[in-house]
Amino acid sequence: MCGIFGIASRTHDVFAELYDGLLMLQHRGQDAAGIVTYDGEFFRERKGAGLVKDVFGPQDATTLLGRLGLGHVRYPTAGSLSAAEAQPFFVNAPYGIYLVHNGNITNTAEQRAKVVGKYSRHLRTNSDSEILLNVLADKVSDAIKVNGTEDAVRNILAGVKMTMERVQGAYSVICLIAGVGLLAFRDPHGIRPLSVAKRSTPEGDEYSFASEDVAFGINGFEKIRDMAPGEAILVDLDGNMHTRQCVEGKLTPCIFEYVYLARPDSMLDGISVYKTQLRMGQTLAKQIMDSDFEIDAIIPVPDSARPAALEVANITGIRYREGLVKNRYVGRTFIMPGQSERQKSVRRKLNAMSLEMKGRNILLIDDSIVRGNTIKKIVQMCREAGAKKVYIASASPPVKYANVYGIDMPTKRELVANGRTTDEICEELGADGLIYQKLDDLIWAAKEGNPEIDNFDCSCFNGDYVTGVTPEYLASLETSERVSEKMKDEGVAPKKARKAAPAAS
Repeated sequence: MCGIFGIASRTHDVFAELYDGLLMLQHRGQDAAGIVTYDGEFFRERKGAGLVKDVFGPQDATTLLGRLGLGHVRYPTAGSLSAAEAQPFFVNAPYGIYLVHNGNITNTAEQRAKVVGKYSRHLRTNSDSEILLNVLADKVSDAIKVNGTEDAVRNILAGVKMTMERVQGAYSVICLIAGVGLLAFRDPHGIRPLSVAKRSTPEGDEYSFASEDVAFGINGFEKIRDMAPGEAILVDLDGNMHTRQCVEGKLTPCIFEYVYLARPDSMLDGISVYKTQLRMGQTLAKQIMDSDFEIDAIIPVPDSARPAALEVANITGIRYREGLVKNRYVGRTFIMPGQSERQKSVRRKLNAMSLEMKGRNILLIDDSIVRGNTIKKIVQMCREAGAKKVYIASASPPVKYANVYGIDMPTKRELVANGRTTDEICEELGADGLIYQKLDDLIWAAKEGNPEIDNFDCSCFNGDYVTGVTPEYLASLETSERVSEKMKDEGVAPKKARKAAPAAS
């Protein structure tokens, strides 16, 4: 999970607007940030480790000049945590292309071998995003050989088509191309979100692309639509929009976006994240009322579980209380690199209120339970604050399988629900009772927002990978260098490491 954002303006430099847009997408990645701008002649780039506010300063407004630009906030999944893998990435031919990517390529070993061997390209990192960029560059070069050099737009869109036919996995992409313009495209399954917006000016329409539409309003853009799976859109240097359905698409968005990843005020593929989370609370409430839990108060794990918890309280009639106070200056624990950092950050991030805990049976509602480290610490904190019994309800089903499409769940070994029954998980977490959302109920909660979507990617819950994934690729994730480091951090003896699982954006 990363955040990507791009603007093509007709009249003014876009650095300040890129900065504001990335701030609105900061929840999608806190590891690194990058921006590149283009003035029609030169690219200007800055990227580094940390939050947007730490990477960029007032001085960048005078150096990152240009009417076109793109930005990225990074959240690493598999592979290295090095800041050298901060995006955007660049190749100088053909044209000169900068790329930002959200998602994860699953046939990386095959594509790396072709890029390095057949095309004699040098890769500077283990990032799958750099592989994707070089594949795109190769395919655009092939299009130039066939079509000639006169029609750059035609060559770029033909190159995207050939890239989509070659690359597997999840990818929402924005590119800045010298002498051509701003390009965006989305994989044939539309696993990761990407939308396009327009802003009308006296000089003509201006366009923007973003992972979530919350990045548009702050800059005066109005969302046009979500990009279709398998679609490419190119805004040329004159501000004209060119669209092409490069390959046949079938929308299968990642359902975990609605559970945790996206902001509640976002609309993804026609579905309100907030209303989906309310509906998750509705179905969860039915299970809670059928349980034998004796509950005095419902307490959400802030912030993303709050909509579901409120709806549970409304339906069950059990009082809702804010018993966990959040320190808003600490980032999201799920996307922090390393288990020790996640565990330490829990007590920095949350404080249990004895006033709401002491002598009471409480039900903690969380949006999801992935590794179990955070909720286990919270249960302990609630007991220390005087809670008599601590129950847990997860607004999503058990996370049992690796996610290969850009979420930091690359190995089953780190998932608390893998290989355990609900009772065993409950014991591991130190709770007095545990309820999980049913997968059919979660799918209903999302699908109700857009009945035209037939299926969602639910692979982390059911192991069904919509793009098809080989056992060899899954095995490479289980033994990758990044995973080995994470397991070492947890005190788990890792298997022999391989280098077949590049870093994901």
